[in-house]
Amino acid sequence: MQAKSLGGGGAGLVVFICFLIAAIEGYDIQAFGVAAPRMVPELGLDPGQQGWAGSAAMVGLVLGALVGGWLADRHGRKPVLLGSVAAFGVFSLLTAMAHSYEALLWARFATGLGFGGAMPNLIAVAVEISKPERRAATVSAMFCGMPAGGAISALIARLMGDGLEWRAIFVAGGLAPLALLPVIVFLLPETRPAHDPAADRNLARGLFAEGRAAATVLIWAAFMLTLVVLYLGLNWLPTLVVDKGHPPSEGFMAAMVFNVAGAAGSILVGAIADRLGWRGPLAAVYLALAAAMAGLAVSDAPAAILALSGAVGFLVMGAQFSLYAVAPMLYPVHLRGAGAGTAIAVGRLGSIAGPLIGGELRNAGATPGEVFLSMAPVALAAAVILVALGRTAKPQDG
Repeated sequence: MQAKSLGGGGAGLVVFICFLIAAIEGYDIQAFGVAAPRMVPELGLDPGQQGWAGSAAMVGLVLGALVGGWLADRHGRKPVLLGSVAAFGVFSLLTAMAHSYEALLWARFATGLGFGGAMPNLIAVAVEISKPERRAATVSAMFCGMPAGGAISALIARLMGDGLEWRAIFVAGGLAPLALLPVIVFLLPETRPAHDPAADRNLARGLFAEGRAAATVLIWAAFMLTLVVLYLGLNWLPTLVVDKGHPPSEGFMAAMVFNVAGAAGSILVGAIADRLGWRGPLAAVYLALAAAMAGLAVSDAPAAILALSGAVGFLVMGAQFSLYAVAPMLYPVHLRGAGAGTAIAVGRLGSIAGPLIGGELRNAGATPGEVFLSMAPVALAAAVILVALGRTAKPQDG
């Protein structure tokens, strides 16, 4: 079945299934951050080890995204999604069984392989089932599942309080994707574009030929810088709030607000990008993000921390999920999955760097406020890159 033949109800079902997949991914990614205040002392991790453990899933995601998009362009989205969802379910369960730093690293790395295989295919599916004027909103609606899942993870930790066993967070995150597999098998149609034997499938030419080189490099840079900010927040926000002198419950609440506001931001920023174009609005979002990170750095009152955590989540996730809609449209239809997968994979270097930056800064004696403040220039650089991308990008037809 071709995605563009789907009726409104069929397209809505596809978006909902992909939303659920994204929600489970978001749950697991945020689970590391909310589990950290109890997991770190139990496993005896220092801040540097915590940073590496938080980044291990992102290392796997880089490799999974590179391979997953390439495979799906040749063999279809559905089988790759099935394998990817099964992988991050199984390895999330293995995360819950980790009793050493080394076991935790390998389990998180393998979980990331599953994340990576799924993400470029979710993006390609969203682009392929949506009308051109609704692409950013469709991608955002699908991917707002990620902060929704993250908010659930934080809410569970908040409600359970001191009685929560951190391993239970990952058990739930492993069982949910395995339960979703039958839904994917029976209800998700194949959305791969029709095979064109004359199409040039050379990835290097697809990325860099016909005037696409500058846009490719810029979209990679935009992804990287955005994900530095996002994944530092996802992995370190609860810990940094606690280190500011607040109880763990306040850290969990900050993480929940970060994710709930992120879901709202992904929908609203995507809608604005569809209506006004993505160039100016996204640059403005990054400028506001820099201001919000600076505000979070100097805030100590619980209400201010919660409000600014929400602002950061709203802005950074709104920008990131809108970039997901932009990336595949820069490439020919027959390389859309691979193009998006490459952008995700290269950009995920930022998601690896974010948790590591937090760990290294804390190891070097930086205060929680200084860690937050370090993200303001990152957001400013992303604003500059968006302006440059807007002047060079030439979206492809289809």
